[in-house]
Amino acid sequence: MPALATGPGPDTGLYELLSLLPSQLQMYVKSSDDRSFLHTMFSSRSLHSLVKIHEKLQHYEERCPAPVLDSASALAQGVSEELQMKPLSADITELLKLLSKPHVKSLLSVHDTVAQKSYDPQLPPLPDDIDDDEDSVKIIRLVKNKEPLGATIKKNEKTGAVTIARIMKGGAADRSGLIHIGDELKEVNGISVEDKKPEEIIKIMIQSEGAITFKVVPGPEAEGPASEPKMYVKALFDYDPVNDKAIPCKEAGMAFKKGDVLRVMSQEDPTWWQAKIEGGADPRAGLIPSKHFQERRLALRQPSSNTQPQKISRKPSALRRSFRLSKRGKKTNKSMYECKTSERYDTADVPTYEEVTPYCKAPGARYRLVVLVGPTGVGLNELKRKLLISDPQHFSVTIPHTSRVKRNQESDGVEYHFISKHLFETDIYNNKFIEYGEYKGNYYGTSLDSVRSVIAKNKVCLLDVQPHCLKHLRTAEFKPYVVFVKPPSIQRLRETRKNTKSVSGKGDKDMSKALTDEDFEEMISAARLMENQYSHLFDLVLVNDDLASAFGELKRALRKVETETHWVPISWTHS
Repeated sequence: MPALATGPGPDTGLYELLSLLPSQLQMYVKSSDDRSFLHTMFSSRSLHSLVKIHEKLQHYEERCPAPVLDSASALAQGVSEELQMKPLSADITELLKLLSKPHVKSLLSVHDTVAQKSYDPQLPPLPDDIDDDEDSVKIIRLVKNKEPLGATIKKNEKTGAVTIARIMKGGAADRSGLIHIGDELKEVNGISVEDKKPEEIIKIMIQSEGAITFKVVPGPEAEGPASEPKMYVKALFDYDPVNDKAIPCKEAGMAFKKGDVLRVMSQEDPTWWQAKIEGGADPRAGLIPSKHFQERRLALRQPSSNTQPQKISRKPSALRRSFRLSKRGKKTNKSMYECKTSERYDTADVPTYEEVTPYCKAPGARYRLVVLVGPTGVGLNELKRKLLISDPQHFSVTIPHTSRVKRNQESDGVEYHFISKHLFETDIYNNKFIEYGEYKGNYYGTSLDSVRSVIAKNKVCLLDVQPHCLKHLRTAEFKPYVVFVKPPSIQRLRETRKNTKSVSGKGDKDMSKALTDEDFEEMISAARLMENQYSHLFDLVLVNDDLASAFGELKRALRKVETETHWVPISWTHS
């Protein structure tokens, strides 16, 4: 930018320069909007006030001022005491009230600290009662608030020695750098710990506020562990250290909820990890059971009958009915089939933690599979239908397979993919179906290839399945986003589903009947069972209290899946 035509002199202050700028810039600004903006900005009273404050502070700093006295707090206290001895006028009352305000006292205290240049905490002198023949000791003085020390201790039952067992990452002890694993603790605040239990010692530490003094014998020098890589895990269970009898120190434990993402800070102890909740306000790590330890103790609670996998039955124990939607978004023939359960998938692992990583759909990448699960009658098909109608170019559904004969009005690949019974059974043997079943001597099922076909068309595939099918789908290929749709209370079901009817097959005819309280109770019971057993696989829990509201919430969630970062299993991005 060229120099200003008539620039200010070298001694012109910032305030004067600011006042001259609008007129000086006039010739370089073409747009009236820009001129108006500049005029408004430079004439702002708040900007002028800030500039004046800046100039005053700069002038004050150039004078290198020294404090008149370094005891303003004491002076204010003395003035208050003297004024209280005098007759209380309106002015004296106002001054006393002003001097008693906490923020004024704090301001005067800060002034004294700066004036005295006394920034370090006042620590007492080192004790002089140390025996000459005593081991080399460290006297450690920590100033802490109400936060825990961030260290756990253990006692050697043979020698009685109390040593530091672990240092919690981010805690007061860790930040100080003065206490180390293996240090032997001799005294806490002058109290000997030789005859005390670890619980009594911890109680002394907890009750100590402000400064706390430790007398320790340094432990053997140990090479610090190599810096551990970051690891994030999604918790698949609720945990509260208060209720855990196995944890070595309840105060050092960290509670978390199912679905929380935890950053594992240390795995040095194979039984108790150190972790903190990702995104949480507390920077300190806490103890949590390790994956191996939690799996081991949960597995011990499993019935012994689960140790031997059972043969997979090919005969469906029940049939579920749902309206399948064609790519036109209309109702097609009703297909009745059931997902095949498998002991291999249902009892092979115990839900503890799943290692996760941030994931965001890259431009041009295929959309994630959207899976809806929930009890019969909760409204899965209604939600799918509303999604299809809202954007048929974006959402689509799979076309089922069947072994029955094609009818005159049907077309292959529209209502169903029609294949022979022999081919259907071959595909079952080759695990090509997500779920399948048999009805009136014919097979019906949803194949993995039908899902791939929708995704390959650059569309979001909407799929509803039984929850024990989810493990077939939780792969890097599909990256499923699982939505569990649960019913509201039975009172709300009576209000919102009073006109809903269920369809049942009897012979060759379909009959419908109004839903009863027994149907509602069965729906709620089935939802509770699903949630108890499979909630660790759900990304979103949606209560279908009102269909319009539930649809709006679902649509917003699916938009975020496509545009925002989510935590997904690390195997989905590192396969």
